[in-house]
Amino acid sequence: MSHTNQPPKLSDRWTLISLLVTLTLLAIMTVWITLSDKRVHSFSIEPEKPEHLISSEPILPIPLKATLDPAKVALGQRLFFDTRLSANNTISCASCHDLTQGGADNKIVATGINGAQGSINTPTVFNSQLNFVQFWDGRAETLFEQLDFPIFHPAEMGSNWPDIIEKLSQSTDYLKAFKWLYADGMTTNNIKDTLVEFEKSLLTPNSRFDQYLRGDQGALSLKERQGYLLFKSYGCTACHQGVNVGGNMFQKLGVMGDYFIDRGNITEADKGRFNVTGQEKDLYYFRVPGLRNVALTPPYLHDGSAKTLKQVINIMAKYQLGRIIPDEDVKLIEQFLQTLTGEYGGKPL
Repeated sequence: MSHTNQPPKLSDRWTLISLLVTLTLLAIMTVWITLSDKRVHSFSIEPEKPEHLISSEPILPIPLKATLDPAKVALGQRLFFDTRLSANNTISCASCHDLTQGGADNKIVATGINGAQGSINTPTVFNSQLNFVQFWDGRAETLFEQLDFPIFHPAEMGSNWPDIIEKLSQSTDYLKAFKWLYADGMTTNNIKDTLVEFEKSLLTPNSRFDQYLRGDQGALSLKERQGYLLFKSYGCTACHQGVNVGGNMFQKLGVMGDYFIDRGNITEADKGRFNVTGQEKDLYYFRVPGLRNVALTPPYLHDGSAKTLKQVINIMAKYQLGRIIPDEDVKLIEQFLQTLTGEYGGKPL
């Protein structure tokens, strides 16, 4: 009797089912691993998204966008250029912080009302919101607090907020603008708030070095990349790192040598952080300057004593690192520093 038409045994059915389940699971696992691999690969090749980068670099790119109130920025910009903020209506914020000259004035010290000379080099206003404190000696913790100092200083703007409000109140455009933005209209705090909002807009992203950090290897030449490697290997990034390539710590000028004795003619401004705290340990300490757009803002140091990048690199090497850097290396570091010039308003500075 033939058995060819008999159904398979129960054990054979379970074997077949198990085989099919196993094959199905293997297929699912293969697809999942493939997709996972693609996700990991995609994650690692998206240089246009800096938030996705996992980098060991000491310097970070400036964010390409900032969330700000455009109406406040526009009003703050008007005030930034308004000479009525000074006592004799001759000096504006832009007089010392020229946005066409790297946000500074390219002078050893600033010139205020009636031709008065300041006592210290003007720091750039560009990227100032990235600094952990304001001024060389860090006497203001915020941009809002910082505004009072140039307004009140007799050698700068020599004014006060009540007088400024009285003059600005003569403009119906200003009165309308403040009333539209603030329930209480034009006040000292509201004027300062708009100025701060404008200063926050003064970021300079998309430098060639930022493009390099985001993955565009062709953004820098070979010599510029060599300069960056030297900048790191010599130890410059111990103080000049982060988004603003500095501006996030205090440091003594003259760690490896007495800069002030060698230079001579020590002034009150030379005492730096000591003038704020009165503590001996803070003597000759200054906020480390950010190096963004540094090629545009000579002269350098708080005293404006270095006229060129070459000079300031050599001074830093001697007094901060305790060494002499060969001229060829200085040239390469200078070439790297020039790649830190960014864009403002979508246009190269």
